[in-house]
Amino acid sequence: MRLSTKGRYGLRAVVDLAVHATDGAVSISSIARRQGLSESYLEQLISRLKKAGIVTSMRGTNGGYRLAKAADHIFVGDILRALEGKLCVVECPDSQACDRYDSCVTKYVWKRINDSINNVVNTMTLEEVIKNGCSTKAAGKTGLDDGDGRFNQPDHNDGDSTRRRMEC
Repeated sequence: MRLSTKGRYGLRAVVDLAVHATDGAVSISSIARRQGLSESYLEQLISRLKKAGIVTSMRGTNGGYRLAKAADHIFVGDILRALEGKLCVVECPDSQACDRYDSCVTKYVWKRINDSINNVVNTMTLEEVIKNGCSTKAAGKTGLDDGDGRFNQPDHNDGDSTRRRMEC
């Protein structure tokens, strides 16, 4: 299974929203700038995420997008499925639509792979991605900065890593 740019870029956009949540609503143009993405493509992705209840929009002068729930209540699997659809290497393990379903000797392999992928993304929260994926080493590579080429590094005492960049 290979994720398309919808899943990869969409996850980056949602991480960006989470990292910049304290700034209020985040504009598509600011996400696009930080992530190096096309605004029009990002609008399509955000629309899907909004329909899935992952992000919400705010109108007005300070309008933009926010997470619909706290980052610890948003799962990577929900984000990827909203953008990619069903997550599986092959569909036959869960479907008897294949005329070889009853005699297929490899469906066990495909089912195990599908189950493993879904078990990982269904238990991994957005908060976990941010905490484990952000580091000072990644700072120069991802675009989760404040537009000035730097990221907000936490004080050594507070341990708050939500403003760091994420390497993808």
